[in-house]
Amino acid sequence: MKKNVLVVVDMQVGVLAMPRHDREGKAALINQLIDAADQVVFIQHAEGDMYAGGELWQIIPELHQPAHAHCVTKTACDAFWNTTLDDVLQRIGTRAFTVCGCATDYCVDTTIKVGASKGYAITVAADAHTTADRTYASAQQLIGQHNEVWAGYDPPSALAFPHPLP
Repeated sequence: MKKNVLVVVDMQVGVLAMPRHDREGKAALINQLIDAADQVVFIQHAEGDMYAGGELWQIIPELHQPAHAHCVTKTACDAFWNTTLDDVLQRIGTRAFTVCGCATDYCVDTTIKVGASKGYAITVAADAHTTADRTYASAQQLIGQHNEVWAGYDPPSALAFPHPLP
């Protein structure tokens, strides 16, 4: 039986302290994905004041946090680099997952591309990732642009881009 595995990237108190596009709406969509998943893996960035276990490192309170969820701490945009993510996915018994979270143009993007290069089949929840406005592009423009890039991405493994919630 194929497992429905969800990887939630950096939906943390410290990361979302900066205004993000449609935080409430994205959290609601991510909760739908969490509730439908067989397994959930929370990726949590640790850096500076967002140290592992600290208040800013915690998952935002509005997200559902299943008791059986896995947590992986990272220190770079890449959720695979020097982390236990590969090991966690292997223990779960999957080479496929859906990804969502923050920030679209940093950690979500890097994790998708590195995961694809490692042979994972990744589905992007196109309406369940967010970012902030940047100097030269709005959050909405960045989200749309990344969905377009991912839809045309030709990785070495099978990916499904974009995939909005039903």
